[in-house]
Amino acid sequence: MTGSESVFTVWASGCSHVIADHKNGRESLGDAIRQSEGTSEDGAPPFEWDICLNLGDFSAAFGLPTEEEGREIVRQFRALSMHPREAFYTICGNHDRNAPDEEPGIWFRKWIDPMGESSDVSGVHCERYPYPVNGTWERYWFDVGNIRFLMMSDVNELSQAKGRGELRGNPGGVVSKDTFDWWVDQVESNRDDKIIVTAHHYVLKETTVASGEWEGMTKTVDGSWKTEYHGYYPEGTPNGASYLYWVAGQEDSGRFEQWLEENPGSVDLWLGAHTHTNPDDTHGGKTHVEERYGGTTFVNVAALTRHFVKTHAMPISRLLKFVDGLNIVTIQCYMHTDEYRPIGIYKDKDTTVKLKKPFIMG
Repeated sequence: MTGSESVFTVWASGCSHVIADHKNGRESLGDAIRQSEGTSEDGAPPFEWDICLNLGDFSAAFGLPTEEEGREIVRQFRALSMHPREAFYTICGNHDRNAPDEEPGIWFRKWIDPMGESSDVSGVHCERYPYPVNGTWERYWFDVGNIRFLMMSDVNELSQAKGRGELRGNPGGVVSKDTFDWWVDQVESNRDDKIIVTAHHYVLKETTVASGEWEGMTKTVDGSWKTEYHGYYPEGTPNGASYLYWVAGQEDSGRFEQWLEENPGSVDLWLGAHTHTNPDDTHGGKTHVEERYGGTTFVNVAALTRHFVKTHAMPISRLLKFVDGLNIVTIQCYMHTDEYRPIGIYKDKDTTVKLKKPFIMG
């Protein structure tokens, strides 16, 4: 743990879309790592962190993610000098998906590789995780003291025959029935003893900024829809582009929402990314940090990219600080460029959230 007060700090980030920024002379992932560790040349104030949860969208492809992207992502991870590669706990985002006729997660498992299946390529070795992982690339858990982290990857919805080129599908989030059932079992089995943190590439419907139906799109004067925060693919399900839309093969199923409604306060935090925007955006009457379902705090950690969906993207990430013995977590926003605010912690966005029980490191 970091600091004299026994603080455990989780750096939550996502949506680096590495190749899009690299082609514009910027290292979205590598620069953020260097800033965090104090090795950046831009004078950015460093910050301490124990682990990083990266919530996907390493790729910037509109079709299938490429080998070129994979190599550049691995190269930028080598910016780490004070933390091991395994300090990053990762999940798959919608741009990291494979095609339906490919082996599930094949690109993500090769280059990002949370399970260490391709160590010679990814550089990830499972035995080096500071907190051991349990499960598969699609869904896994790990514990830090009495916090149970539930990591769920976004996958392709096989019923979607049309949409984003070879990927099919669409920007809406997808979780399989097996993953949903696993999540329910994990929460039910651990909620009495543990603080539960869920991480997925998407937040749930109507939780954080621009996460409502059609809120990824803009309606034009002639009544049609066009891309705004997220891509408009009329043959997919563009109405659900901003949130976890498909669960167990059902569109807009509301399964997670219904379960949380019936079990209020069972999950402490839900972390998502996917929507790139500035930290003051309140599209749809929602901010980046919102409480729903009787005690679950949803956090949009937003994006490290500046050049993917450039009209909205503003590079930020979040720091979650858990203090040993206290039942609160402080959530901070870090600005990675100075275009919108000075680089560093945006203090006005500090938020303190109550947990259902004190954090005990053990």
